Amino acid sequence: MRRSIARCLGGLRSYCTDSGDGSQSSKLKIFDRHFKRMQRDRAAWLMKPKDSLVDTVAENLLDRLEDCKRTFPTALCMGGSLEAIRRLLRGRGGIEKLLMMDTSWDMVKLCKDAEQQMPTDNIETSYIIGDEEYLPVKENSVDLVISCLGLHWTNDLPGAMIQSRLALKPDGLFLAAILGGETLRELRIACTIAQMEREGGISPRLSPLAQVRDAGNLLTRAGFTLPGVDVDEYTIRYNSALELIEHLRAMGETSALLQRSKVLKKDTALATAAIYESMFAAEDGTIPATFQIIYMTGWREHQSQQKPKKRGSATVSFHDLQKQFGSDGSC
Repeated sequence: MRRSIARCLGGLRSYCTDSGDGSQSSKLKIFDRHFKRMQRDRAAWLMKPKDSLVDTVAENLLDRLEDCKRTFPTALCMGGSLEAIRRLLRGRGGIEKLLMMDTSWDMVKLCKDAEQQMPTDNIETSYIIGDEEYLPVKENSVDLVISCLGLHWTNDLPGAMIQSRLALKPDGLFLAAILGGETLRELRIACTIAQMEREGGISPRLSPLAQVRDAGNLLTRAGFTLPGVDVDEYTIRYNSALELIEHLRAMGETSALLQRSKVLKKDTALATAAIYESMFAAEDGTIPATFQIIYMTGWREHQSQQKPKKRGSATVSFHDLQKQFGSDGSC
């Protein structure tokens, strides 16, 4: 029991250091990608057969395929929640060939083993070890790119998205879900208060999470057309802060900062857990944790896609609209 608590506190100390606001800078190396791969190796062994949060995000992401009239014969699924995407695909998108990619060999093996238990769906599935930051896929080779809860750990998020666009064929679709800046806000508040009380200040920290306002700019910057952004927040209740950290470990979502030496002291970590429970615990003793999910949709440019009208081509003036709806502009 003591070992379990110590392990959880270690996770709490490491996770609190990478909370904050703001978006990533492509010029900075924020994350240790090798260490993140090791975390995903561990998560492959800790991961639950079915995680309600991960499954919900994967379902919502795949639902977007049902809104498309066209099919996507060749698809690339990279990083994040590979197993959930493969299990919940259920023929959506008309996918015939599926390439599953992850930096973690253990995670790829988990997905490969899990597929043997699935009903035959006539999808030709291949598995490769690869990194989203150095995408090992030829240009113009796939019709669909899916990333579910993986891209927020890349050092160069715009660069990774550009590579995804280049891998797509013209009129190919990019679907991604990433953790947003409001994720685990309760933990961030508790961590900040504990640091102020125990250490007399807050250590400088870099955020790995993009803000909602940045998502549309990221899609445009990466060169996608018809960009779309949706946001959902999910609140998961845990019996304690330690249980929350165990879940983050199983998801592979604990800290992978390059400067991992700047972690909370043990007593600060204990204070964080106590403050968390005192501030946010419900009557039944459970504590909430907020997960903000940003869903991004973009297309590779194609001549068949809708395009904005030329400037000055409007046939109705704003003055005429104002007359129609009233002088105050209201309906």
